[in-house]
Amino acid sequence: MHATYFDFVDAKELRKDHPIGDEFLNFAQNISRDELFAHQDKLFRRMLVRAWKIPFYKRLWGAQGIEPGDIDGLKDIDKLPTYDKSDIMASIDFNPPFGDFAGFDSYTKEGRPPVKFHTTSGTTGKPQVLLFGPKSREVQNLILGRLYTLQGIGSGDVVHSVYGHGPINGGHYIREAVTHWTQSIFVSAGTGVETRSVKQVQMMADFGATAIVGFADYIKKLAKVAKEAGLEPGVDIPIRTISGHMGREDKQGVSEMWGGAKCYDWYGVGDTGAIAGEGPDQDGLYVMEDAQYLEICDIDTGKPVKDGQTGDMICTCLFKDDIYPIIRFNTHDVSAVRPGKSSLGLNYKRIEGFLGRSDNMVKLRGINIFPQAIGPLMEEIDAFGGEFYCQVDRDKAGRDEMTVVAECKSDDTEKYTPKFEALLKEKLGLGMTVKLVSMGMTGDTTQVDVRQKPIRLVDTRFK
Repeated sequence: MHATYFDFVDAKELRKDHPIGDEFLNFAQNISRDELFAHQDKLFRRMLVRAWKIPFYKRLWGAQGIEPGDIDGLKDIDKLPTYDKSDIMASIDFNPPFGDFAGFDSYTKEGRPPVKFHTTSGTTGKPQVLLFGPKSREVQNLILGRLYTLQGIGSGDVVHSVYGHGPINGGHYIREAVTHWTQSIFVSAGTGVETRSVKQVQMMADFGATAIVGFADYIKKLAKVAKEAGLEPGVDIPIRTISGHMGREDKQGVSEMWGGAKCYDWYGVGDTGAIAGEGPDQDGLYVMEDAQYLEICDIDTGKPVKDGQTGDMICTCLFKDDIYPIIRFNTHDVSAVRPGKSSLGLNYKRIEGFLGRSDNMVKLRGINIFPQAIGPLMEEIDAFGGEFYCQVDRDKAGRDEMTVVAECKSDDTEKYTPKFEALLKEKLGLGMTVKLVSMGMTGDTTQVDVRQKPIRLVDTRFK
């Protein structure tokens, strides 16, 4: 028989392990923490069998003296070393072009599942290869579809997506999640390069877009473009829901720009898919623990931190057992577990969301600064134009200094510069220089029109 992608996916079986909609709410409200761990352990053990067939893990674990049988289920996961993007890129260099982390040779030619190939956006360097088997890809799609459903996106919605396409995973993954698992109509507009911003807002008005999905920076830009085109966000474009990647401080500003639309945050990376997302209570991001095992570990020591303390997010995808398993992948994204119980009665842990990148963190005079967090702080002053970047320089004496280059709506920069500097010193406990520029002047550096994730840090210290 000629095998296809669909022969390797059993939707009913997927939903048994990873329910969606009302079935998910019932599952998450009624399962105990012990029962949830047992569910995770079952999936982990199945994935571990696959991982031992992968040259990448044989090398990684073998270097630590770990052999099959040393790991007795999920309770022993901390005995395994973490890895990060640099290890994946080294694997690709060692075994081009796809690396040795997919274990293609472990299958017969006829028995290997079809493989989807994408890349990351290259925000933190050279784009990384991403490989997905049918089963793991559809669980990944389901989990994001579950989050969209939880946030109120479903039948009757017209979803306008501003995620990029091409080889980048984002736009394709989002399209699959929406079209396969939400019953919504999907409009794949893409970035401002794929579809010009002025054309996008007209499409949104013409097709009656009710939801936008994407990154907060570009979603805010579209609101400005809509007004410039004579379209009132929330009226001429009837957006009621926005779901994307935004800090807690961003949501209120984005909502106001889109006529009071409800804004939801979710978090994931290209390798793992969605890890956590907000529900209707908007009280932290629920970790999708039936599919993802998330650890928050100290940035320097790698040891687990207490709830409420920040650390690197280290993720194990419990469902990736067909092509490339992901076991203890250090995202280098920083978050913290939110203490307390869910007001929705969900027995899943919650995180604070994305708080910055530990490998993009700048330590100035003993204080950790995450460049992504600067913009939301500056929004307290109305003159802030919304776009910015941080530049870090080292003087001849070896002292590091940060300058925040930010767009200003007012021409009176002498009036507002000390206000912004005072605000940042109050919020961060650290003095830094603010350089205000005219609207649109940061675009060449941030590349906000062409990148899904604009550049927020220019570090000249090591050039």
